[in-house]
Amino acid sequence: MITRKAVVECEIRQEIGWIHLNRPERLNAVIPQLVEELYGSLDKLEREGVRAAILAGRGNAFCAGHDLRHEEKPENEAELRLNLQKIQDITRKIQRVPFPVIAAVHGYALGAGCEFALGCDLIIAAQDAEFGFPEVSVGLSVTGGISHILPITIGLVRAKELLFSGERFGASQALHLGLINKVVHHTVLAEEADKWAKRLAELPQVALAKAKFALNRGAQCDLEAAFELEIEHALATVQTIESKQAAEEFRKKGSV
Repeated sequence: MITRKAVVECEIRQEIGWIHLNRPERLNAVIPQLVEELYGSLDKLEREGVRAAILAGRGNAFCAGHDLRHEEKPENEAELRLNLQKIQDITRKIQRVPFPVIAAVHGYALGAGCEFALGCDLIIAAQDAEFGFPEVSVGLSVTGGISHILPITIGLVRAKELLFSGERFGASQALHLGLINKVVHHTVLAEEADKWAKRLAELPQVALAKAKFALNRGAQCDLEAAFELEIEHALATVQTIESKQAAEEFRKKGSV
């Protein structure tokens, strides 16, 4: 029996989940095995009850997109559809897990790699990060829900510009566009991501999970549906132990 080498690493450090894409020799380019292991890692962190997670890449890049040199080609349209759905499942999983997922991006984040990052809740990028959507230029189509995520993040006109041109852009432009949250020196990227994750891990987890779900859902529904969802979440959070403790600590601090 031949055992496949793992291409995604997953570990838990003090209630913080760390996921590393681990195909550095191919700049962490996407193959079906990587997608399966990435989904499995997210599933594991959810079962283990982590309070925040960080997605990063080994070697010189976050993820350079689909591996176009990969030999395993889908045998038919049904298999290709299944592979595409599995990539979409990564975005679904990230949005549905009850903890925030932070993308720590360095080097290339192209195509599917850029989609993985934008599917996360927050993005911290190193100064050397390079983003882009080259799919159209090589005759392919975007995946991972980016046709929804990108327009609501930066607007339809800008989204079309990025997808049609396929041009790569750096971390500073990504920050200017509102695609990422912060730019740091590459030597402190992991440290900064860890700081953010630990701060989030200290928050009341039910309230944080509800806020994440509400924002993701609110971006897809009308105002009245958002009102109703907010009421449901308020009723669900107000009676939690964490909520009561946080309110008591706030009262002890006095007014701002």
